[in-house]
Amino acid sequence: MVKKEIIEKLSEKIHRKLKKSDLKKFLEIFLNTIIQGITEDRSCELRSFGTWRPKKVKARMVRNPRTNIRFMKNESVSIAFKMSQELQKKINNEEVIN
Repeated sequence: MVKKEIIEKLSEKIHRKLKKSDLKKFLEIFLNTIIQGITEDRSCELRSFGTWRPKKVKARMVRNPRTNIRFMKNESVSIAFKMSQELQKKINNEEVIN
């Protein structure tokens, strides 16, 4: 599902009470807030959905498969997402106990 489809779904769910441009702005602010938290080395949690957290990837030797040249890849940051137990149960069609 892409951003445009999410905005369409939101628009249908709230019976077009908000303009799609407003929903797009809301989604952009939401995503940018998560990105900002991760760039500040903080995790972002959305209850009953999941947690995004920055994960440091150590520097290591890598190889270009086409040329077989080896080089050192610098340390980088990746994003790890862990879904909540409630979301996992919903996905697996299990009963959710609150």
